[in-house]
Amino acid sequence: MLLRSVAGLAFCAGSCVVQAGDLASLDSFKEPSAVVPAPWQIVQLSKKVAPTRYRVARWDGVLGIEATAEHSMALLARPVEVDLNRTPVLCWRWRIDAPLVKADMATKAGDDYAARVYVSFVLPPSEIGWMLRSKLALAREIWGDAVPDAALNYVWDNRYPVGTRKPNAYTDRTRMIVAESGAANAGKWVEARHDVLQDVIAEFGSAQARLIQVAVASDTDNTGEQAHAGFADFHLVDRNTACFID
Repeated sequence: MLLRSVAGLAFCAGSCVVQAGDLASLDSFKEPSAVVPAPWQIVQLSKKVAPTRYRVARWDGVLGIEATAEHSMALLARPVEVDLNRTPVLCWRWRIDAPLVKADMATKAGDDYAARVYVSFVLPPSEIGWMLRSKLALAREIWGDAVPDAALNYVWDNRYPVGTRKPNAYTDRTRMIVAESGAANAGKWVEARHDVLQDVIAEFGSAQARLIQVAVASDTDNTGEQAHAGFADFHLVDRNTACFID
């Protein structure tokens, strides 16, 4: 399914958008909750697929998003609007109980991950040629105007080494980047730091791409497996600022 991979759903008005002054945190949760508060919102991509369950929980002392997937898929997403030239580095913490067993990012049947972070972009009109414009127009006729021009997926994979980059099995408008792999770091919170501006330039050749959304997911609808993951402390910083201070 195309939308499960491009992950570019716009569902909030401008009042939900994160501006430059709020960048200390994109997930300033105050306490555990059965429902993740706005502007985060669950987006079920297909009514035929059970949605992954999300809540706010305290896990090993970290308050964040808990995802439970059982042959399921749904995004938990929020809009973001920032100047990537000022703060191009996206930081977060994540954890999984275990990587999936049967997943394989090279195939549509294996396009599942215990944890992944989506970053979606709009490209300037000058960078969208007629062929891409036609491709996006067709996708939007099917899935709606929310389909983004480009997206990155930072994934916790089960088999490919960290640093692996591949087009998504469904669409080359999404590029997969292996940020963690295997079970070595499973069962604990792991810090992540990725220069999304540098990555969107490397993958799509666009220095003017505009970040519009960050989303998380734990999905197992293709493989039928189970996954349990956590996400916390999303924020953006400049290249000279540490993500986390011990």
